[in-house]
Amino acid sequence: MSRSDRLQELAWLFLKLGTIGFGGPAAHIAMMEEEVVRRRGWLSHEKFIDLVGATNLIPGPNSTEMAIHIGHTRAGFPGLFVAGACFILPATLIVTVCAWAYVRFGALPQVDGILYGVKPVIIAIVLQALSGLCRTAVRTPLLAGVGIAAAVFSFLGVNELLLLLVAGLLNAAIRRVAGKSTRGSSAGISAGLAPPASTSVAVSAGVAAGAATAATLPFGLWPMFVFFLKVGSVLYGSGYVLLAFLRADLVERWHWLSEGQLLDAVAVGQITPGPVFTSATFIGYLLGGASGAAVATAGIFLPAFVFVAISGPLVPRMRRSPLAAAFLDGVNIASLALIAVVTWRLGAIALVDWLTLSLAVLSGVLLFRFKLNSAWPVGIGALVGLIQHLAF
Repeated sequence: MSRSDRLQELAWLFLKLGTIGFGGPAAHIAMMEEEVVRRRGWLSHEKFIDLVGATNLIPGPNSTEMAIHIGHTRAGFPGLFVAGACFILPATLIVTVCAWAYVRFGALPQVDGILYGVKPVIIAIVLQALSGLCRTAVRTPLLAGVGIAAAVFSFLGVNELLLLLVAGLLNAAIRRVAGKSTRGSSAGISAGLAPPASTSVAVSAGVAAGAATAATLPFGLWPMFVFFLKVGSVLYGSGYVLLAFLRADLVERWHWLSEGQLLDAVAVGQITPGPVFTSATFIGYLLGGASGAAVATAGIFLPAFVFVAISGPLVPRMRRSPLAAAFLDGVNIASLALIAVVTWRLGAIALVDWLTLSLAVLSGVLLFRFKLNSAWPVGIGALVGLIQHLAF
């Protein structure tokens, strides 16, 4: 089969997956496994699992990077771009249309009703993702301690990027010391989880100064592109931790968005197929129209293409390095801490009465007990919210 034929196959496959891919990264990857391993035989199970592992070693949206990896394996660098772009494109177009409708009709009761019902479901979906990730990531008491510390410092207002870096470096350093020390050194390790007071004061002062400066930043397409490029370049863990980054800068520091607009952007990201990161497309449209949507989408997804192209040959070496693995463990556990903190804050906005609380509980039962695809509770929430607003 020629390369052009392979590129055409990749384009059609990932256009389809990008159009029907509800349910988040885990569902996307399961659909890819069914298509490229069981149905088409493009990859062996072993190779597919290797690529899944590779996506967890680099920043960015895991399912998008998985599509890019598959494209690169199937048709080289042209396949890398075709598969990634075709997986992202349907979601980008759908979310852009939703953003246009939100701006045009957002004040209508029917639209408010849909979002009113979907927002509580989002909390349950994020909690489901968080529980599954924690079972995998929290493998040692040390990692649990790093995660708790990261959550505490996040509540105190420490910068998210700083938390990720410090958690990764701290875990790697402690692992290295523990590997060279006797059992008697464990007390010193426990003490090392809390940074010195002077360091905490310096960090807090630096973050506060940065926030004060950032608060004066006027909106522009270039600053927005740089912001989303930064997020796409450093975001480890689940795509849901994106919420923490968006809230910290766009809501709290720069005041480009309100809390309600952020939650609405997340809600639209959940009721549409494709990568969760297309919440950036919605936000870009709210802030800068169609140009803003294109700029935000390019900024947040561009690093994924670069990282996949660069990291392929490096992944086996990173996996064999205990120090690099320990760093990534620390980054991942800090990402989970950020997810927990932002879920708590968003829950205070979404769960406003007995109906929204009931929707969140029902969604939790459907997701945790019956393992339903998240598209079902999202649809139920939208329907209940619409009926509630039409009736009252």
